[in-house]
Amino acid sequence: MSSRISLPGYWGKGFTLLELLVVMGIMVLALTLTPPLFSSALEGLQVKRAARELAAALRLARSSAVSSGREIVLALDVESRDFTLNHKTTRMDLPDNALLTLTTASRELISTVSGDIRFFPDGSSTGGRITLEHDARRYRIDVNWITGVVGISN
Repeated sequence: MSSRISLPGYWGKGFTLLELLVVMGIMVLALTLTPPLFSSALEGLQVKRAARELAAALRLARSSAVSSGREIVLALDVESRDFTLNHKTTRMDLPDNALLTLTTASRELISTVSGDIRFFPDGSSTGGRITLEHDARRYRIDVNWITGVVGISN
């Protein structure tokens, strides 16, 4: 006596070549569309990382001024996208279409594309704002001139 198991409906028949080609076409389409989505997300992360890095450098400048008892200056060049602190220049890794702006005290402007934010031994500063923009994202780094406290907002 032999027993035979049959699966009802489609399971016993398999897939047609046309169905396999349609599924593979959908997969290829999905794979070609996802890299641009990832690249724009990566650029947004680059801007966020640069904002955090710059805010950390400003906080370090403030704490260095307080602990050393002397003025510490962070110099920012918006054209070359780098900043200098304690004679060490750091280049910010930003997408080409990102916008970087500096608002600082007029006496701290070096040129139309560069300027300083100065921290004093009592913790205060000349104050200022650095803005990083990319697509719809914007990060503002504010330095309070009275307290020297550095904050990031978007």
